[in-house]
Amino acid sequence: MADAIDEESVRHELQDLVLESAGIREFLDGMVQLAARELSAATGKTIYAAVTLLRPKHEATVASSSDEAKAMDEIQYAFDDGPCLRAAREQYTVVVEDFRTEDRFGDYTDAIVGHGLRSALGVPVILEGAANAGLDLYCREARVFNGGHIEAAEKFAHKASRSMQLALRVTTLVEHTDNLTAAMENRTTIDLAVGIIMGQNRCSQGEAASILKAASNARNVKLHTVAAAVVASVNDVGPATHFDA
Repeated sequence: MADAIDEESVRHELQDLVLESAGIREFLDGMVQLAARELSAATGKTIYAAVTLLRPKHEATVASSSDEAKAMDEIQYAFDDGPCLRAAREQYTVVVEDFRTEDRFGDYTDAIVGHGLRSALGVPVILEGAANAGLDLYCREARVFNGGHIEAAEKFAHKASRSMQLALRVTTLVEHTDNLTAAMENRTTIDLAVGIIMGQNRCSQGEAASILKAASNARNVKLHTVAAAVVASVNDVGPATHFDA
């Protein structure tokens, strides 16, 4: 039984995932499949893998290698505690040799045992900045994760951290671009609505903007939504923002 993972193969597969994934969620989906495969081979047991990515101002991004792993993580989030969340939040490896004798997680432990899981391993995936991540490994047998297996999981997490960081940077750049595009499109709609109000009421730009804001506040509706309604009232075709020179 081999305790090690094929680090070179894992590195190349993770690099390919970064290049081929459309976003961070797709990357994480591929990563946990790879983790489950490599750690199952290392332990000689069936290992279920999941990962949690925590980013400020974002909901947690979760990926699972199987329905079993997904169910286990849903239990973890229901109790807001467990090996993966502690590994991600506190950045240390959490080993559960046997959930039947585990006493660190309160009612979460009983819920996991009820699904037939006996052991687990939570490994931090170290990222730059304020983002945190944790790799979660489960097995139906007790005392599966020994010293060599823990080291193999930590090495996998270390390899994954660099690729995940790159995938996260790409995702952040895409999100920033999308947000900027949306902001410019909203600005176009608002400017058009102000122009329409100026023409209809023969008022200044400042007065038209005040009218639009007053309507937004009175209706408790976002400014660009009110602006879009104003534009739609005089034009069946929605406003378009042109970025080409």
